[in-house]
Amino acid sequence: MIKIIGIDPGLSSTGVGIIWGTGLKIQRYSFGSINTSKNQTLAERLNHIFSKLLSILKDEQPDLMVIEDVFSLDKYPKSGINLGKVTGVILLSACHANVPATEVAVREVKHVLTGNGNANKEQLELTIRRLLKSNTPVRPYHASDAIAMALLGLFRYNNRQ
Repeated sequence: MIKIIGIDPGLSSTGVGIIWGTGLKIQRYSFGSINTSKNQTLAERLNHIFSKLLSILKDEQPDLMVIEDVFSLDKYPKSGINLGKVTGVILLSACHANVPATEVAVREVKHVLTGNGNANKEQLELTIRRLLKSNTPVRPYHASDAIAMALLGLFRYNNRQ
């Protein structure tokens, strides 16, 4: 059995999803998020994400980390810069925990899992629930997106075996 951790970077909320599987079969999963407060400085928020994720990685010892690649919207260029900073500490935590990490574009994940690279969050979450054989919503959506990253990692990791 392999264990894949998926990460949806965010300064306020970083989604974390973990998939355990054999072949292309999902055996277990868990998800959650790492939240920061706007009352903290940027450095404190980044340190919180780094510390919490490093602790998760050391406890879980996944075989692979799949991170949603950074993107930026023309209307909000500062958000893209902050996402880059968050992704930097996520990659650093993977390095400190000796976990191989790869970044994947969210459109690619949506395309692979739903057949539509432009799927909205609701469509992606419904697809994830179907794949997990669960009727319970995966919330928050950051956690749902993180599970999607982990699923893609599971499918790709197994295809390389």
